[in-house]
Amino acid sequence: MTIPGIVRSVSAMRWMLPILVAAALAGCGADEQRAARGSLAQLTVRLDEDGPGPGKPRELRLSCESAGESKACGAAAGLKPGDFAAIPSDRACTDIFGGPETATVSGELRGEAVDGEFARRNGCEIARWKAVSALVAQVP
Repeated sequence: MTIPGIVRSVSAMRWMLPILVAAALAGCGADEQRAARGSLAQLTVRLDEDGPGPGKPRELRLSCESAGESKACGAAAGLKPGDFAAIPSDRACTDIFGGPETATVSGELRGEAVDGEFARRNGCEIARWKAVSALVAQVP
């Protein structure tokens, strides 16, 4: 190898080293971000099909690392923390009764605390129920 060839090789290596270091650090950051987020879902879902009636509520305890683990994990993956927010008290809702069912969902979704109560007592609540219905349907 000639002196000019060696100089070109050293110059190329000088550029490659920072790129390789940056790529390695980026990969480590992804693992740290994943660890900080935690699992996909750690949720408790309670379903009471007759609401305030005498029937006993059923419960599903869900622990998921990824959406593909089960149908319930897939349903949880389709949710976002905003789906658990209560309806603002000043919102007008249609006066439609969708049924006596009630449900509660609490725990963590993608590392964020969630806590929601769901019913089907008016149009706004029915819309909220629909948002979590795939998950609630998994309660045994």
